[in-house]
Amino acid sequence: MRPNRERSGAVASRVLRRVAEFLWGRRADVAPLVALMLVPAIGALGLGGEVSSWFMINRAMQNAADSAALAAATNADATNDSGSVPIPRYQREALAVTSSYGFTNGANNVAVTATNTAACPDGSGNKCYQVTINQPVQIYLVAITGYKGDTTLNGQPAKTISASAIARPPVVPLEFCIFSTATGNQNGIRSNGGSKVDLTGCNVMSNSKARCDGSNMLATFGVAVGSSNCGITPLPSQPVLADPYSPLAANIPANPCSPANSATSYPQESGVLPASNLLTGSLTWPATKTFCGDVKLTGNVNLTTASPGTVMVIENGRLDLNGFTSATQPGSALTIIFTGPTISGLSPSHFPTGGGDLNFNGPTSGPWSGVAIYQDPNLPSGAGIDVSYTGNSPTWNLTGLVFFSNANVSLSGAVGKSGNGFNCLVLVDSTFLGNGTGAIFANPTSECKAAGLAPPTQSDAVRTALVG
Repeated sequence: MRPNRERSGAVASRVLRRVAEFLWGRRADVAPLVALMLVPAIGALGLGGEVSSWFMINRAMQNAADSAALAAATNADATNDSGSVPIPRYQREALAVTSSYGFTNGANNVAVTATNTAACPDGSGNKCYQVTINQPVQIYLVAITGYKGDTTLNGQPAKTISASAIARPPVVPLEFCIFSTATGNQNGIRSNGGSKVDLTGCNVMSNSKARCDGSNMLATFGVAVGSSNCGITPLPSQPVLADPYSPLAANIPANPCSPANSATSYPQESGVLPASNLLTGSLTWPATKTFCGDVKLTGNVNLTTASPGTVMVIENGRLDLNGFTSATQPGSALTIIFTGPTISGLSPSHFPTGGGDLNFNGPTSGPWSGVAIYQDPNLPSGAGIDVSYTGNSPTWNLTGLVFFSNANVSLSGAVGKSGNGFNCLVLVDSTFLGNGTGAIFANPTSECKAAGLAPPTQSDAVRTALVG
């Protein structure tokens, strides 16, 4: 029995020795494995640390770009500052802001650019202000992973950190050349059928809805207090725009027609007009010229007026050009006012009629500054106030305000600029319908200030804002 025990002990000893040798050999293999593992471990630590630092730089850089873009857009002046190296003021503003955040153009490899020609991302086609900051940072431990960056710095691999921001400039209050005052659930502005109404260079405003059937009217910009399918911005929460010209009615001269409440005081073309109501030739008028009833041209009229202009008042009557031309001479100006009391049995028209050419400009100063045609807003609706302009009934070649605030105006022809006036036309109506070849000469409000007229204006300007 004893020999067996000895053999068993020897076997166990050999087994233990083999196990020890195996375990010792496994431990010896760990060193090279650990050495191999150090490369990705160090790379991971480097990647985490450096990428975190890139993130922090980018975050600070983005804050700087955002603030700089807003500052550039707010100081939206492209003129150059004085200095040894003049640059546009918006650029100087952007550079100053980024510098205050620690990103100074030209220092520490930082590059800052500011432009005012970036396309606004809202699809409007307008130009916005953009500020971009770039800075390369050298790569260290991340290079162990094989990443070589996207640039070099001092001959070594580097990573470019970038940030960019786009801001729209403050919107200048819109000036409108067509303003429809009607409120409620109706189409204040409408384009009819397959017409190609051309309001290029004109901003339009509807105190109600806007509807276009076959044409978007080509208006530069439009606002509708309600729904719109015209490319006009619908602003359901926008308050209606107040009519700035109705108070001018207080300046209408007193009615000299006597008796004022008698239909016989206002002769109409359907009867016999007095000679004083028939106009032709070269005429010189005082500051106020009043007519009772219809006025009719029997020949071309060349008008010289008082300074700053003549106020032609037509009480309960129309102006029939009868195929002739009525024009003001250079240096003269005219305001035509249609007004009159409501009289039973009398249904006058309160607007120009007939063929021919109505060619004049409103005065540039005085109580009727900038006003060409003014229909009394106190005239009741339906009392011969609606206007259908076809381009030859008569042709309008005007500078200034054409005011029909209670009338439904249909435009089916081209409106031109007066021969002696500025490029300014403002049409105020209750509702506007564009038909056929209806058009207004380009940039109608561009010279209104020189023409003495302040166009209707939406003063709720949009503030500067980041848009990209």
